[in-house]
Amino acid sequence: MSDWQQVSIGDLEAPVHRQAAVPPQGSRTSMSDGYPLRSLGEVMRIDIQRTPMKPATTYRLAGVLNAGKGVVAKGEIDGEDTEYAAMNVLRADQVVMRKLTAWEGPITVVPAEFDGFVVSNEFPTFTLGPDLTPDWMRHLCRSPRLWAEMKSRVSGTVQRRKRLNPEQLLQIQLPIPPREVQARIVEVLDAVDDQVAALDTEADALQNVLRRRRADSLTEIPAVEVRADEAFSIMMGRQRSPQRATGPHMTPYLRSANVGYGTLDLSDVLEMDFNPGERETFGLRYGDVLVSEGSASETAVGMPAMWRDEIPAPVCFQNTLLRYRAIQGVSISAFVNHWCLWAYESGKFRDVAGGTNIKHIGSRRAVQMRVRLPNVTDQARIVTELDSMSEVIATTRAEAACLREVRAALLAGLLDRTIDIGSVESEV
Repeated sequence: MSDWQQVSIGDLEAPVHRQAAVPPQGSRTSMSDGYPLRSLGEVMRIDIQRTPMKPATTYRLAGVLNAGKGVVAKGEIDGEDTEYAAMNVLRADQVVMRKLTAWEGPITVVPAEFDGFVVSNEFPTFTLGPDLTPDWMRHLCRSPRLWAEMKSRVSGTVQRRKRLNPEQLLQIQLPIPPREVQARIVEVLDAVDDQVAALDTEADALQNVLRRRRADSLTEIPAVEVRADEAFSIMMGRQRSPQRATGPHMTPYLRSANVGYGTLDLSDVLEMDFNPGERETFGLRYGDVLVSEGSASETAVGMPAMWRDEIPAPVCFQNTLLRYRAIQGVSISAFVNHWCLWAYESGKFRDVAGGTNIKHIGSRRAVQMRVRLPNVTDQARIVTELDSMSEVIATTRAEAACLREVRAALLAGLLDRTIDIGSVESEV
């Protein structure tokens, strides 16, 4: 094993290594079904950095994404920026983490293209020792096991401001295979990642085709143009208030945070009091389309998703959403859904939104939008084609998601040796 003395990157820009005695075998931690459990402090060391910012110098600023997804460029800063009096300089193959751990796994290995970027002191860096390969560590940084260990060591009382100190990261114990086994596991996981990337690329390409076909179908078909409220029933949800926080008719409701681009996130559904009459007025029915009414981010304005009774009724909605509902004999739910998706993809919702910092569509603007409305027979024909394409995309994305789950289980099994690397190599 090796130990190393850390120096400031501003002084030397590299760690100085010194040989240390190999600790006695008894000092090792317990075995994890074959691979020794070792603290990260044994196999990597924190870099002591506080590089002063030089005036009249432009620095490329970076940050760290969650779930081990990597480093991201955040723009440029001037060396005279008093907010960043000192920074850490990234070097290829270092480990970099974010102290603030409100989300999963803010840790990764620095790729070569980010060598020389700077990060604030919120992002400590670490140099790997000879017992860890950078490629192996990249995969380890995507391990839910590591994320769980990180979360178990955070400090702080406010959920979104909990922090993990670098010294606490180094206390985490994980099974560390020999370097030659690391290389074999990396090859297997890279092969799975290539399959996932291929599926993602296929789904993205199909999505682009669907968007073009949807635009053609909804804008070029011969049809009468009407106001949106003649084609659909449009309503804004009920306003949230402290008085509604408790009551005899507590009811789940959706808000803009639950609505994405064609998807619903129902992991955090809130409740407030809706009396029986309000449940009837603001209740959701299968096929309703929910549209994000406003957001500080223009890309989120108008995001639509269809409600498919994912939660048992009654479920209502807040005034951060607009509800689009088909009108019997005039429109069908699937057509409403595709029209709302087109209005979002084409920017029509953003075009009608008002406001400066926070854009709002508003019910008044929503009902005045123009809709090319074919008869219900033609609507059914259009949506049959578009829904078929949507199903292929959904199937492809589901396959990629399943493969990601397989990958996570594979990494966990290879770590604790419940899965034999030799048997996996023969199948991948």
